[in-house]
Amino acid sequence: MARLFGTDGVRGVANVELTCELAYRLGQAAATFLGKTIVVGKDTRLSGDMLEAALVAGITSAGGTALLAGVIPTPGVALLVREMKAAGGAVISASHNPPEYNGIKLFDSQGFKLPDAVEDDIEAFITAGGLEGQVAAAREVADDAARANAEAGVPADAVGYVASEIAMPSGGALGVALPLEQGCEIYIDHVVRSIQDQGLSFEGLRIALDTGHGASSYTSPEALTRLGADVVVINDEYNGCDINVQCGSTHLEPLRTLMAESGADIGIAHDGDADRVMIMTPAGVVVDGDMVEAVCALDMRERGVLAGDAVVSTVMANFGFVRAMRDAGINVIQTKVGDRYVLEAMREGGYSIGGEQSGHMILLDHNSTGDGLMTACQFLAAVLRSGKPVDEAIQVMEKMPQTLINVRVNDKHAVDGNEAVAAAVAAAEEALADNGRVLLRPSGTEPVVRVMVEATDPAEAERHATAIAAVVEANV
Repeated sequence: MARLFGTDGVRGVANVELTCELAYRLGQAAATFLGKTIVVGKDTRLSGDMLEAALVAGITSAGGTALLAGVIPTPGVALLVREMKAAGGAVISASHNPPEYNGIKLFDSQGFKLPDAVEDDIEAFITAGGLEGQVAAAREVADDAARANAEAGVPADAVGYVASEIAMPSGGALGVALPLEQGCEIYIDHVVRSIQDQGLSFEGLRIALDTGHGASSYTSPEALTRLGADVVVINDEYNGCDINVQCGSTHLEPLRTLMAESGADIGIAHDGDADRVMIMTPAGVVVDGDMVEAVCALDMRERGVLAGDAVVSTVMANFGFVRAMRDAGINVIQTKVGDRYVLEAMREGGYSIGGEQSGHMILLDHNSTGDGLMTACQFLAAVLRSGKPVDEAIQVMEKMPQTLINVRVNDKHAVDGNEAVAAAVAAAEEALADNGRVLLRPSGTEPVVRVMVEATDPAEAERHATAIAAVVEANV
């Protein structure tokens, strides 16, 4: 049986895989395992209202209080959990996935995603029938004990309880749902103050913004405008079925067109729940997460706020990023792909910045999870301090040409330890020396092995990747 939780919560086609019953059980689990006050937010998907109703029913049925933040970016919920001193948070969103999908991700009382062990406990709770299952199991145990006592001649009133007293919460034990009307305002103010506290504003900047018909449709334009920018925004309205559709951080063509038409100084694009960001220069250069992290990390070190003189990234980070950091004396800690692994390494090492190529950046001085708006603002602040236009500021790292080939195989795990594959990789690594690297990685979701080669010469990267891919295909 597949694990209920993926790398970013529970996800699936709404009302088919992610059902109201499952959302109800997740609500019960949140109130049972995290605590009685849960902040609830959602993105703009049509299924959000349906799943919110079920999730809140679960929270309140377990005696919890649901604080309803409405449509708000995922990082806004993480912040509100701390600001409201809540026991946890729940976000109804499938991030960058198509509109028919939805998801539910949970945060603990500090706004951090849950560790695997807690998710495993929640999954066991749901599999056993949730709170109703717990009550039924407890009553069965009590009934068995009562029968055993009766057979032993023990009076029922000497036991101190009877099975009929074990029941679902009712009456005054039930919870309530309360609107959290200032949720977006608290988040916007937090981001704005993070820039104002540095003595900066965005006066004189024209920013092209694509909110992807998603959760940032109000918060990002408002925050950037309050900081003094002239904001030209698209895809800031929604109908519930257009989130991420040919727009936002995964489809940058609308932003590129807006940049050209508006003469903007910089372009910003979010995904559906705005926990990530992609940036574009006036020349149309896409500034991915590696480049954003490089600019921010060097700026943080210059200001003396780069904890441990280190950054965290994944094994998929461009080698140009790794080389730029090491040339600057900044240590690079690389993890498995997935923001949860980045965050885990950051918390273990006490580091302040970590991210992925996809634009998912965690700045622990400002928030406990990926925050697209905060990342964009801190990047802009670093660019302003550099005194250079964006196109020049990103030259702190030279992106190395990269070739990625997905090889469909019978057993993706068999690639590990295969002698022919190991020999092909060793030959490529010897030829590349210090001017590139090779990475083989089984896909987490498909019967595929990903072959990635980076080299200073794009033709060389493609040649080595093609050769290794052929060996993988023939031997795995």
